[in-house]
Amino acid sequence: MTTLTLGTVSDSPRGGSLAALARHSVALARRSLIKTMRTPEALIDVTLQPVIFLLLFTYLFGGAISGGHRDEYLQVLLPGMLAQSLAMGGIALGQNLNADIEKGVFDRFRSLPVARSAPLIGAVGADIIRYLTVCVVMLGFGMIMGFRVQTGFLPAVAAVALAVGFGLCFCWISVWVGMLVRTPGAVQGLMFLIVFPLSFGSNVFVPADTLPGWLQWFVNVNPITPLVSTIRGLLLGGPVASHLWATLAWMAALLVVFVPLALRGYSRRA
Repeated sequence: MTTLTLGTVSDSPRGGSLAALARHSVALARRSLIKTMRTPEALIDVTLQPVIFLLLFTYLFGGAISGGHRDEYLQVLLPGMLAQSLAMGGIALGQNLNADIEKGVFDRFRSLPVARSAPLIGAVGADIIRYLTVCVVMLGFGMIMGFRVQTGFLPAVAAVALAVGFGLCFCWISVWVGMLVRTPGAVQGLMFLIVFPLSFGSNVFVPADTLPGWLQWFVNVNPITPLVSTIRGLLLGGPVASHLWATLAWMAALLVVFVPLALRGYSRRA
């Protein structure tokens, strides 16, 4: 199946039109999806892991944090955990790309008449399925635990769309790291050093105004914070506009900074 996909990629000249780039990227995204379907255990980080975190923080820490009101804390926690799970879900992308480079897969891509960026764009595009899986698992399991959307169907769809869009922008950090380091294990270690401070140094678990002043400053400039606030507003009600604009600005900044860095790293590595 993968051979047929690569054959499709070779139909157009290297560096052709945007339509050709899109066609090549879709073909390579299909390759990534086939690879995921053949190794479903690779989805543990976007299925079982978010559920474990949600159970852990709701029932082990939720009572202490919320003064015993676990059900109320779940309403606040789940939108934040959704944002955290999306950020962590992109780590596997950098690992997989790094492993493909080490195995020589990208040497095959270089021999094909496709745009140099198509393998990276295709891999990122395939991650849409992973992010949608996170959203479905978190919201579905959260409703079993007692979480309820307060705003209706359309705002919930908007929250999912924004979360997936942010995940696709944020994962370019993982792509860049995957182009820099030597092993998939190093990608995971370095990305955890990036994602964990952003996740815990935000408003995911507790309100920012309960933190020390110096930490509040970090929370306020953290890209996860406006995303969490926007998702909470869309799912539970409350202010959305200002947080949404801040989230969109961070998404644009992530693309502007890390897409060129990732492509430059790929050109040097592959």
